[in-house]
Amino acid sequence: MRSRCAWAGDDPLYVVYHDREWGVPVTDDRTLFEFLVLEGAQAGLSWITILRKREAFRRAFADFDPARVAAFGERDLHRLENDSGIVRNRRKIASAVGNAQAFLAVAGEFGSFSAYAWEFVGGRPLVGRWESTSGIPAETPESRAFSADLKKRGFSFVGPVVCYAFMQAVGLVNDHVLSCFRRAEIQSAS
Repeated sequence: MRSRCAWAGDDPLYVVYHDREWGVPVTDDRTLFEFLVLEGAQAGLSWITILRKREAFRRAFADFDPARVAAFGERDLHRLENDSGIVRNRRKIASAVGNAQAFLAVAGEFGSFSAYAWEFVGGRPLVGRWESTSGIPAETPESRAFSADLKKRGFSFVGPVVCYAFMQAVGLVNDHVLSCFRRAEIQSAS
């Protein structure tokens, strides 16, 4: 039996997410935008709630095409507020639209959002050395710097904790615990 990070538990959705996605370095801007929206929506909720709603989020947010989301207007916001498949928090929905606009501005300035995001870790994943998930911090100096810069650029729902969860999810950080089989797999592929 493979040893995993304890948070993956035995929920099949969590296990698949842990085994295939969490911590894998991402450079695709659309995927980065997806996680930016999902992590912002997750604030104050459990990640499993977001995973269960992920397909509905994809449908509601134009398959996370930042250009299409950036063009959403009041009618779209109203539609999303009434979409029971997603988190129907008006501030989080409006944040996704505003973040899409800021995302495109950053991508224009840096060539891609990926190039910008990876600068916060020096271009290579930071690797944690945690014995257990209880040792993993909620935020780090890097996530605080990332958060501050995103906010300066007009992003919202991007506090240091949300940013660190984003960084972990998209592989800017490999926080699989030392005993987890994915830690070495991801590290050797990076």
